[in-house]
Amino acid sequence: MTAEQAPRDRVPGPDPATAPEVDAGARGRGDTLYFARRNPKLLAGLAVIAVLLATAVVAPMFIEEGPNTYVGPQAQPPSGEFWFGTTNFGQDVFAQFAHGLRSTFLVGLLGGGVAALVGMVIGFTAGYRGGLVDEVLNMITNIVLVLPALVVLIIAAAYLEARGIMVQSLFIGLTSWPWAARAIRAQALSLATRDFVDLARLSGRRGWKIIFREIAPNMSSYLFMTFILLFGGAILIAAGLDFIGLGPTQGVSLGLMMHNGVSWSALQLGMWWWFVPPGLGITAIVGSLYIMNVGLDEVFNPRLREL
Repeated sequence: MTAEQAPRDRVPGPDPATAPEVDAGARGRGDTLYFARRNPKLLAGLAVIAVLLATAVVAPMFIEEGPNTYVGPQAQPPSGEFWFGTTNFGQDVFAQFAHGLRSTFLVGLLGGGVAALVGMVIGFTAGYRGGLVDEVLNMITNIVLVLPALVVLIIAAAYLEARGIMVQSLFIGLTSWPWAARAIRAQALSLATRDFVDLARLSGRRGWKIIFREIAPNMSSYLFMTFILLFGGAILIAAGLDFIGLGPTQGVSLGLMMHNGVSWSALQLGMWWWFVPPGLGITAIVGSLYIMNVGLDEVFNPRLREL
């Protein structure tokens, strides 16, 4: 073989030395998707959440009357006409359930989102900056952490004449962030001493760019699971406030349905269809979220993966 023929016989392709580096990210994402599709906890929780979310979004579109409208005979058990029966006042329980699911998901999204945002800002800032900034933010976090959040929410809700989902979600988010901030701070404090972060500092990048381009991407899975826990926690807190009568003054929620059922003696009258569906709805949402979180932990943590 001559020197002129050798290049023609060589099969073109990527350089073996650089191929693993180029494909490392894609291979990691592929492994994550592979184990996610095989994790029964994640799939089961996701299926339940998907069904309830679809009900919350689609069902109210096909309900002509409002959730508090008197549409039928009073205290009727479930039937073909009224799937979940009616209340003491002739209101459709299924209509209330569908609208209540929507309110519940909205409270979880807004309340959990506010708590996650505040927790990430404080946690990342304290973990990356350290020193006096860390001490001050840690002190503020500890003060809010020891406050009885539910008592604060009850007092705030009691003094508000008009309460809506937005206001309720804001109060829940502003009292639910401390544990998330402490957890994120601990992770950020560990990553802030890594070589790639030191290299980013030496290159002259600003602190917030280092946080969002170097530290946060390495915690993406942890942040996502933290948001799921905050989402479920916001739903539970909102349900507790609604159940004691401090929920939204207008509209309907699953917690308010349970409050109204107890207030109007649904249990004593044997009207189980008034309070059982909202109770099961809250349990299914929160339980599925926590099951999803366990499944995601098994997917993202190689030590917990089941082959």
